[in-house]
Amino acid sequence: MIVDNIKNIDFYLKINDGIAHGLKYIKDNDLTKLDVGKYEIDGEHLYLMIQNYKTKPINEGKWEAHRRYVDIQYIMQGKETVGYANVNKLRPFNEYDKTKDIVFLKGSGDFFTISEGYFAIFAPEDAHMPCIAYKEPQFVKKAVIKVLIH
Repeated sequence: MIVDNIKNIDFYLKINDGIAHGLKYIKDNDLTKLDVGKYEIDGEHLYLMIQNYKTKPINEGKWEAHRRYVDIQYIMQGKETVGYANVNKLRPFNEYDKTKDIVFLKGSGDFFTISEGYFAIFAPEDAHMPCIAYKEPQFVKKAVIKVLIH
C-alpha cells in the first residue's frame, strides 16, 4: 500500500506501466468536473469510477480485496478513514466474486486518515476498508482508478 499527496505523484510513475498510466490520468485531467459514474480509459485494462458518498461508522465497514486489479483511490473532496491489512491476516467472509473482482473479509487491521489531495494505491495483497467516517460522517468525492494486473 502507498499513501501520498498528489503533488508527489511523479515519484511513483516507475512502479508499473498500468499504475503509471492511472497516476498520469489523475495528474493530467481535472477529475473534479466529472459526474458520478464509470469511465473507460483503456477498456478493461484501466478504467475510472467517480464516487460521491457519505462516510459511515466503522461498525458498518467491510474489509475488501481484489485479485485482478490494483486500486488507485484519490480523494477529491472531504476526508475519510481507511482500514488496511494484509489479506493473509484476514479470513474470507464470502467466496471471491470473479465477475466483480472482490472478496469480503473478516478480521482487524490498521487505520489511517486520507484527505483531499491525497491518493492511496492498494495492490491485491492489500485488503482495505474504505468509506469510514473521520470523527463524524461527511460527504466524500473520490476517484477510483482500476488497473488490471492479472
